[in-house]
Amino acid sequence: MSDISITKARTIIRKALATGRELGLKPLSVVVLDAGGHVKAFEREDGASPGRFGIAHGKAYGSVMLGMAGKAQMARAESQAYFMAAINGVYGGQVVPVPGGVLLRDKKGGVIGAVGVTGDTSDNDVIAAMAGIEAAGLIGEA
Repeated sequence: MSDISITKARTIIRKALATGRELGLKPLSVVVLDAGGHVKAFEREDGASPGRFGIAHGKAYGSVMLGMAGKAQMARAESQAYFMAAINGVYGGQVVPVPGGVLLRDKKGGVIGAVGVTGDTSDNDVIAAMAGIEAAGLIGEA
């Protein structure tokens, strides 16, 4: 299994935050996790609430641990709430099943990590995440 480099993680964060500023979004927080669900890099913009790390992490963590992006997790939570409740039990309440958790895939489709963005609407969080992922030359699945 391949992994994401610190250089690519920092590129994702830098571009996601820049995109948020360009679009006039509320202050963002961005986390990049490796394929094992460990934090590779994180930044919280000035003005973002301190609790945003947990939300960004939960979005990314659910994505990487389930191999399912945030939009798919939300759809699953809406159709099978008991399943996502059980998943959150398994993972100690760390999963936040909403858009803004984006899987990172290599060119062969393997999961190499995930990005979690929070601070604005979930749809805007996805836009910022995808901009960062594209700037790093990686494939994102929202």
